[in-house]
Amino acid sequence: MADPAFNAVKTLELLREAAAKRCALVLFPELGLSSYTCDDLFQQQALLDASLTALDRVREATRRLAIVAVVGVPLRVDGLLYNCAAVLSGGQILGVVPKTYLPGYREFYETRWFVSGDVATHDLIDLLGQEDVPFGARLLFQAESQPLLNFAIEICEDLWTPIPPSSFAALAGANLLLNLSASNVTVGKDRYRTDLVANQSARCIAGYLFSAAGYGESTTDMAWDGHGMIFENGSRLAASERFAYESQIITAEIDLDRIVQDRMRQTSFAQAVARHADEVENFRTVIFPLALPVQGTLLLERSYERYPYVPSDPATRDARCGEVYEIQVQGLVKRLRAMGAQKVVIGISGGLDSTQALLVCARAMDVMKLPRKNILAWTMPGFATSDRTLRQARALMTGLGATAGEIDIRPSCLQMLKDIGHPYASGRKVYDITFENVQAGERTSHLFRIANLHNAPVVGTGDLSELALGWATYGVGDHMSHYAVNASVPKTLIRFLIRHVAEKGELGREVSRTLQDVLDTAISPELVPGKKGGEPEQQSEASVGPYELQDFHLYYTLRFGYTPSKVAFLAWTAWHSAARGQWPGIPEKDRNAYSMAEIKRWLGVFVKRFFQTSQYKRSAIPNSPKVGSGGSLSPRSDWRAPSDSSAEAWLADLARVPASAPASAPAKKGK
Repeated sequence: MADPAFNAVKTLELLREAAAKRCALVLFPELGLSSYTCDDLFQQQALLDASLTALDRVREATRRLAIVAVVGVPLRVDGLLYNCAAVLSGGQILGVVPKTYLPGYREFYETRWFVSGDVATHDLIDLLGQEDVPFGARLLFQAESQPLLNFAIEICEDLWTPIPPSSFAALAGANLLLNLSASNVTVGKDRYRTDLVANQSARCIAGYLFSAAGYGESTTDMAWDGHGMIFENGSRLAASERFAYESQIITAEIDLDRIVQDRMRQTSFAQAVARHADEVENFRTVIFPLALPVQGTLLLERSYERYPYVPSDPATRDARCGEVYEIQVQGLVKRLRAMGAQKVVIGISGGLDSTQALLVCARAMDVMKLPRKNILAWTMPGFATSDRTLRQARALMTGLGATAGEIDIRPSCLQMLKDIGHPYASGRKVYDITFENVQAGERTSHLFRIANLHNAPVVGTGDLSELALGWATYGVGDHMSHYAVNASVPKTLIRFLIRHVAEKGELGREVSRTLQDVLDTAISPELVPGKKGGEPEQQSEASVGPYELQDFHLYYTLRFGYTPSKVAFLAWTAWHSAARGQWPGIPEKDRNAYSMAEIKRWLGVFVKRFFQTSQYKRSAIPNSPKVGSGGSLSPRSDWRAPSDSSAEAWLADLARVPASAPASAPAKKGK
């Protein structure tokens, strides 16, 4: 309390610790050099002089550290006292930001000592022998070596106002918003602060750093919990230990690309910039040099979810699964009522996608108070159907109470192969794309004619992952239906949705057992014959790559527009061998790891199929409800693209990715 020399020493200790962690920016609490609760001591010249001396010590220390420090200090300017944030780097004071809104209610008396930054008459001041230091509440600080590192500052109460100053700073280009705070603690206040920071970070599409005063402030009439937080676009990355009795520092990596991409996509952000142009124009930008830590191998401390479409927290995951079902079911119920239909037609293969779609149909019938026998479910074994999947299809249809039908499509397929002169019809074992698509087409053709017969729509079963990779037979094939309930649900999420139902056991023990069997079955279109019976021989992932990895690639490509090289780096962060076994809810036998070479290989497959060869299929897909913020590939929703584009720009960037990860990479925990 009121000991700037002591506070400077502690500030320098934390500053050096941050520099050792190769942090680029470090934020300290409000009035941290003097302490916040000095009250009338702020009117004592000795305290103000000592605070200046402390500021000078910290400034000098930054001359030897490649870091930006933002510290709180009381400053007298033109005879008026301001509650300020000083930005220090390279031995220089880059600028000083005074607090705008001063609380003068309840336990707060700041207006007794300080004035608002709004009353300042000069935008440049002389400070500690440095001339023309930028001064004012409308300052942006931008790193010359990394222009996306552009930050602005507000102080405590500023965030509590209807329109915080950081709102305009974000519109002016600040990607990071910093808040030096004191903010005493009362019961429940930490939750309110967290909500404020989260919401401001989300609304401004920005990173938000919040550092509040803790142990060491006066407890004459208040208490302090040292609440520190780092948020990115509304998501918390790090938080301090509250009520700590020692100094502490929290760190996080903020993805500036994500912020810029989201602002570019959310066009209402640009509209707000135009609407508040007068405020935006008042901001000044201070450009400063900063030596970024680019030497050596720099790995992420931040964890990236292996399954970005699926929450890792079990409770959150269960809630998410329930919500996904509600979205899918409501979409189908609305469509059936709009059509005046009381029945549905669906093809059941015994695999993941058709199982999920069948579960949605069953729930839709329950919602509409119709018997599940109104689900006209058909399984259609062909030349490569395995005993396992046929058994599972039959068990699912019966177990869910659907009207089960079975059609052997081999005779009609043989007739078509004969009609078009395919070698297979004359006894040759030619298993080409024509042979495969004849089977897929026959199944879909039968389903549509059954739909005509019963005045019932065909429910599509294909998922988001298959649409991304173009893994569907176009037109008269699994590409087409009357309504596609799974089209914005990725394969990895479908696995969890089915597991969610199986574990809850609401459909009975036998259905749960069958659902588990489906989860344990290799993903296959079953169009090319292999060994008779048994497990499916043809495996989709051998052709298009592991779906769990391709879903990761899809999320960061579709949701954020990242370059392939960045996607590869994030994928390696999440999926390399040191991260093995960290995912809760996945059986140990299913916990995989991928090398950089494997990631690069399969990302190349993804890029080529997604950007160059598959868009024409996505441009002509049936209606389907959008399920998650991770995106939809419907041309009427999230994704519109030309069908004849080239993937060369993406492949050229992918070529920058090394064939292997650095040998010096340490073992690292991941999710």
